[in-house]
Amino acid sequence: MTFNKDEIRQKIKAKIIDLAARLGNDAAELKDDEIIPASGFLDSAAILEMVVWYDEFFSMQLKQEEINIDNLGSIDAMTDYVLSRHAG
Repeated sequence: MTFNKDEIRQKIKAKIIDLAARLGNDAAELKDDEIIPASGFLDSAAILEMVVWYDEFFSMQLKQEEINIDNLGSIDAMTDYVLSRHAG
């Protein structure tokens, strides 16, 4: 599976919007550099679901120590992390 940066960003944002909508929130205005847990759009269960989806969708097989705010805290961080993991 190969995606360019914009496609990755769009897939991640679409998933966040979907998860937020299930909670009755509209995350359409979420900025790419906004910290997702601090945004209030997703609760802890939705954030966990997001991480599981991300791991599976992008075939990442994340290790526990990789699940952190630097790698997964924002749409930009998640996009860059996918690109860095699939670059090698």
